[in-house]
Amino acid sequence: MKNKKILVWFRNDLRLHDNEMLVEAIAKSDSILPVYFFDPRYFDETRFGTAKTGVFRAEFLRGSLKSLRSAFRKMGGDILFVQGRPEDYLKELVERFDIAEVYHHREVAPEETLISDNVEDLLWTLKVNLRHFIGHTLYNKEDLPFPIKDIPDVFSQFKKKTERDAIVKSCFSSPESIAFVENQEWGEIPSLEELGFILNGNENFNGYPEGGEEAGLGHLKSLFAADSTIYLKNGKNNADKSGLSSQLSAWLALGCLSPRMVYWQVKDAESKFGPNIHFNQILLGLLWRDYFRFMFKKHGIAFFQEEKLENEVLYAAVEGDALDNWKLGKTGNPIVDKYMFDLNTTGFIPHIGRQLVATYLIHVQKIHWTCGAAYFEEKLIDYAAASNWGNWASIAGLSKDVKSKNSVDLNKQFKILEVEIPDQPSFA
Repeated sequence: MKNKKILVWFRNDLRLHDNEMLVEAIAKSDSILPVYFFDPRYFDETRFGTAKTGVFRAEFLRGSLKSLRSAFRKMGGDILFVQGRPEDYLKELVERFDIAEVYHHREVAPEETLISDNVEDLLWTLKVNLRHFIGHTLYNKEDLPFPIKDIPDVFSQFKKKTERDAIVKSCFSSPESIAFVENQEWGEIPSLEELGFILNGNENFNGYPEGGEEAGLGHLKSLFAADSTIYLKNGKNNADKSGLSSQLSAWLALGCLSPRMVYWQVKDAESKFGPNIHFNQILLGLLWRDYFRFMFKKHGIAFFQEEKLENEVLYAAVEGDALDNWKLGKTGNPIVDKYMFDLNTTGFIPHIGRQLVATYLIHVQKIHWTCGAAYFEEKLIDYAAASNWGNWASIAGLSKDVKSKNSVDLNKQFKILEVEIPDQPSFA
């Protein structure tokens, strides 16, 4: 085809490094049209009365897109920003720019998968191919030692077999040059107000992590400097009490960082500094991300193993004061309240904090797990559908991994954290 143009539909893959979709689009076309859709469905209210996206994650997203636009502009191009659903605008874009193919990264959660299916159906009527890429995992599915349908449901088995028999591929290099489709109007990144947020003037983004590939790579590099906290704190007790976190998850969630880039940086640090418990924790976190994504790929909604889940969800959405107090950090339990305060004011709490507040909500307050998962979906800056809903289902005892329930012993953890609390039952 003469002057073949490919539309590159960006979703949670906001980077140039290790981006197979982008590399392939450049190689297979004469020019590309990068596009990002501000889909209103991601800024609506959910059935739980929560927001689909909270203000902290929205601002992190805006920063990540500013970074991506800046990277493209340095190469003499840009990215088109569209406020609306991709299904409503892709036909017009394909026809206006004479697009031959559309490339995108396919997600695994039900809502995101449905959007891909709708777009694929639309493009089929135009005789335009939607090419799918899987670029969110450490391991490519074709490199796993088993097909998707045979992936072990037990995490420990998945981890053992994958680490033993699969390989982590090297990263794709960032493109050195890109030919862009000619265009005059590229659109603007909407303000928070234009995305539907009502700001009261008390929002404080000072000291807040900056979104985008450049900031993510900078943070990753700083973790493995010889004087970094992760390098210096090598004791298990320190790790347990401090809740030390690499805090890479927000950049990973939006695809500003590739999990393979993180993996190889950890391996490089291990070669310089030797084994380190925090390095191991980062690699374990990457494996858990893969596990939940592959579980959703394998099982879909059946991963939750809960009969009549839709009815349970609708019922759960009407929970009363106990749920509100948990959200506001007013349970009377000091450590739960502290973590919920941090979540509400920063959009982030470490993994142990997430386990604690989830265990408390489900097993002490007896509130349906989906209420907590929906609240985390709104508040977390690093929200990723598979990891969030998968972790909550595990703590509720509903995941496919019956041998490894992702719950915690509250009394033990409160003792470790040296916090005095009222007597509470143990939920190990």
